[in-house]
Amino acid sequence: MSRRIRIGIDTGGTFTDVVAFDEDSGELVTTKTPSTPSNPADGFLSGIDKVLGLLGAGGADIDAVSHGTTVATNQLLEGKVDRLGFITNTGYEAMLEIARQSVPDGYGNSYFWVKPDRIVSREYVKGVEGRLDVNGEEVRPFDEDGARTVARWFKTQGINTLGVCFLHAYANPVHEERMRAVLLEEHPDAVVSLSSEVLREYREYERAMTTLVDAAVKPRLSAYVNNIKTRLTEYDDRTVPFYVMKSNGGVLSADEVVHQPITTVLSGPAAGALGAALIAKVAGFDKVLTSDGGGTSTDVSVVIDGEPTLTTEGTVGAFPSKIPMIDVVTVGAGGGSIAWLSPEGTLKVGPQSAGADPGPLCYAKGGTEVTITDAHVYLGRIPPHLLGGEIPLDVDAARNGIEALAKQLGLSPEACATGILEISAWNQANALRQVTVKRGLDVRDFTLTTFGGSGSLLLCRLVDVLGLPAVLVPPNPGNVSAFGLLTVDVKNDYVQTHVALAERLDSAAVARIYDALTEQATVALSKEGFTEDEHQFARTADLRYFGQAFEVRVPVPDGPIDAAVLEEVANRFHAEHKVLYGYDFSGDDSQQVEWVNLRVSGIGPIQRPEIQRHAFGDGSLPAEKSRRSVCFDAEQGYVDTPVLWRPDLAPGTVFDGPAIIEEFGSTVPIHPGFTARVDEFLNIIVTRIDSKETN
Repeated sequence: MSRRIRIGIDTGGTFTDVVAFDEDSGELVTTKTPSTPSNPADGFLSGIDKVLGLLGAGGADIDAVSHGTTVATNQLLEGKVDRLGFITNTGYEAMLEIARQSVPDGYGNSYFWVKPDRIVSREYVKGVEGRLDVNGEEVRPFDEDGARTVARWFKTQGINTLGVCFLHAYANPVHEERMRAVLLEEHPDAVVSLSSEVLREYREYERAMTTLVDAAVKPRLSAYVNNIKTRLTEYDDRTVPFYVMKSNGGVLSADEVVHQPITTVLSGPAAGALGAALIAKVAGFDKVLTSDGGGTSTDVSVVIDGEPTLTTEGTVGAFPSKIPMIDVVTVGAGGGSIAWLSPEGTLKVGPQSAGADPGPLCYAKGGTEVTITDAHVYLGRIPPHLLGGEIPLDVDAARNGIEALAKQLGLSPEACATGILEISAWNQANALRQVTVKRGLDVRDFTLTTFGGSGSLLLCRLVDVLGLPAVLVPPNPGNVSAFGLLTVDVKNDYVQTHVALAERLDSAAVARIYDALTEQATVALSKEGFTEDEHQFARTADLRYFGQAFEVRVPVPDGPIDAAVLEEVANRFHAEHKVLYGYDFSGDDSQQVEWVNLRVSGIGPIQRPEIQRHAFGDGSLPAEKSRRSVCFDAEQGYVDTPVLWRPDLAPGTVFDGPAIIEEFGSTVPIHPGFTARVDEFLNIIVTRIDSKETN
């Protein structure tokens, strides 16, 4: 009799993390395998083989596979965008160049700021005559002959990836749909994205950019996903259900996600935030910061009452993407981040990364530059191997690299290595401040949850820099993102712009839009295999005070839309505006409330793994795995430090630093002056000895 095993796989820059959950027995197994940047699918399949071997299972036992991918993210961050074409209204061909008036904070080290190159160069932007008004009514007819001329021109130029964005297409997609029909006839090899399908919101520049990003990543993501789908048939000569993580905190089947690739741009970080949110909530922490440290970067987010915050104002690299996504800030401070000298002779760390290949010096795979991992190895904070000994590290290579860099800086090797880690810690701290202090939140009110292979290595320094009350390190922290993939529902988001002052809002019109969006969500959930009684829907709306340029999203109650519901939504808006910005205009008749966007999320629930509770032990420390010299401070030098094996730590165990806690996929250094305890869920809670942990 076959088993029902769901597998979560998160492909990172250095390692591919795998978690398998047996739905019948409740058994949960985790492992890691090196990533394969040249073909990420190879590492993906290797991870499945490895975890099935640990479970003593076969391909026939796989019930479903969920995947967090960085294919789209990396393509955009690395700027590897192939030639794109952009089709818009005649007279609006300069839309991308005009963009918005905003400029980066501070301009960097220059008095001048020059706009970066557009995602589509001006020569590949073409206009087509035709115009709709703000209500979607036709002002000028669509010029089909002109559209055919444009389609043939792109075919002649060999441009096969195209984005289409006409003004007010969010209100009526008819002209965009006719443009696609023309392209299918005249340029059948073209991959086309329509703004009315990618983002049915107003603001033409953001809608155009989001549509072009969708088009840009579509060929590569489609090839990657289809490759994995094909190779999954090797396990049992059948179609294994395959889901891909979306930026909004849900998953979608691979068959559907290839039609909306823009939704995967923060796939991996979203899974990590959700997994950490669930773990922290079960442990009793309601205000949490998550920090996911990988091989190339660290991703941070805010979780309140078990829910990560969402945004539609995100960017990926230099590209704005107005899709619903978990609000994640990324900083180039991962294990492979490179330490380098600026032209002024100062030490810098990241954002360049050695990645998985060639990797840090200690990987002995051809790397030539010192990385954060090399500094940890030199200082003894991580063992001379990874993955429980599966991957040996070249300590001498790390030492030689640190010593050479230290000589250039005129520092001792210990000062150089600790300096690298100090810069990395401050880079992470600044990212955490960005999601808290810069948004009106007091970072000292939050417990930090660290995970990822390198996420917990600098936690003690972050406590000091930020004044954090405590840090939570889950068991198997290197696999939290993969675990998160098993905790998320199938989810799709639908939006329709409907701008109207609250006092003039037509409740019947609002109800019709919500019904239409719900119908779209119903069709999608049925395609995903969910029965009607399993369908769940969440309605929200974006509101603002008249004259504001930004909106606040608030929930809309279930049930019929009437005047009472509209008033309740407005009251929720006032309250949320005060939480976010410290003030509101409730009761002030001179400040009108304006509705902007109506949204529906369709949700197909899945069975989540339960986080097991364990009995408390007697509090005694287990036998030490070993001891080694570790440098926590350059001035104090190396100290003889006990090494503990994490699986031996029972709930109720409490001990003070210095100590090193090792497990299969990660290491947690506990500095002098800090204490650690193990809770009933096998989380390690780290605090300063002289502070009082709050929960």
